[in-house]
Amino acid sequence: MPPKKEEKKKDEKKGAEKKDEKKKDEKKADTKDAKAAGGKEDPKAKGKGKGVAKKKVDEPEVERAFKADDEADLLAAPGSKRRARKERYATKLRKFLHEFKNALICTVDFVGSNQMQQIRQALRGKGEILMGKNTVIRKIVREEAQSNPKLLAMLPLISGNIGFCWTNGSLADARKLIQANKVPAAAKVGNYAPEEVIIPAGPTGLDPGQTAFFQALNISTKIARGSIEILNKVVLVKKGERVNSSHVGLLAKLDLRPFSYGIEVIHAYENGSVYKADILDLSQNDLFDKWLRGVRHVAALSLAIGHPTAASIPHSISNAVRKLIAISLEIDYTFPASQAVKDYLANPDAHKKADKEDKEEEEEEEEEEAEAEEEESDGEIGGGMFGDADDEPKEKAEPKKEKAAEKETEKEEEAGEEEEAEAEAEEEADGEEEEEE
Repeated sequence: MPPKKEEKKKDEKKGAEKKDEKKKDEKKADTKDAKAAGGKEDPKAKGKGKGVAKKKVDEPEVERAFKADDEADLLAAPGSKRRARKERYATKLRKFLHEFKNALICTVDFVGSNQMQQIRQALRGKGEILMGKNTVIRKIVREEAQSNPKLLAMLPLISGNIGFCWTNGSLADARKLIQANKVPAAAKVGNYAPEEVIIPAGPTGLDPGQTAFFQALNISTKIARGSIEILNKVVLVKKGERVNSSHVGLLAKLDLRPFSYGIEVIHAYENGSVYKADILDLSQNDLFDKWLRGVRHVAALSLAIGHPTAASIPHSISNAVRKLIAISLEIDYTFPASQAVKDYLANPDAHKKADKEDKEEEEEEEEEEAEAEEEESDGEIGGGMFGDADDEPKEKAEPKKEKAAEKETEKEEEAGEEEEAEAEAEEEADGEEEEEE
């Protein structure tokens, strides 16, 4: 192109840019005049510019189509719209801070609007989900912390793509409802894997021409029945690793959607105390076990340093009683606790027999209870069609009689052994007396 034509085009562009700048300046001046006049429009500016709303007196139904707040937003300037929205959000957050004592701090990465709506429906009547800008949330929390200092514990957690689930009920139940709603999603390049991606062994349905793709990822394959088959299970991506393009390509070919996204609860706020959400998985038994473990540590430490505490006093008393029993065994002095030990040491066989008798009585009671239950069940069922049910109780009673007979023979054998031992003891005593004479 000749240089004159290029210069003309440049001049035309500059002229068009200047005209656009003039129009922008005129619009700004009009908005400033409208604000200075208290929101009233200049009669000269009627009909100028785009987007100017013309009010019609004859059509009142158009005004009813919007709420009062929405209509004010439509007619307000762009800056005032944003401010009104922030003010509404601030009143809502202040209401929740006064109304609810507990909250779940959640991350909402890769969560869509439809999924958020489903979670709101599941929490209806049990809690409220509120999202917003972190700067606005921090400002409101600092203002409300002047009257309620417990809210300051929430400030360090307000960072990233977070939201709140406010509730006065059980935090564990609200967390279960939130985490139950998860949507499967395909892998994307650059995302971090929230869980391991495992490709199972077996046929893939891909043609043999794509074996080079598997070889590049070091996946052993073979050709079977005209398609590629993976020989071994493969961990494609580990938890926390970054997904690259080759991973995404393989998963797309295999038609796999390995990830599932939803709202993740990371922290819990409960009436001024903040803790990790994993603690909500603990049951009352787990908490009781942890408390007992701490009590044991306190007792062991106080016993080691000789400092009495409520946890160590029972152990100190039991240790003192053991020492007193040991002393009483060495001397002639006895007291009720040591008398039982002395009796046991003087005649241990009698105590063993008593223990055996107690065990046998317990076993007999259990057998009688089992027989009574079986009889009740047989009575409920009734007889068989061909008389088989009448023969079953007899068959069941025979092994029981055999067991009772075996127990009686065992008792007789034990009694005979005891008599023999007593006779031998008497003979030994007579022999010792004869030797002394």
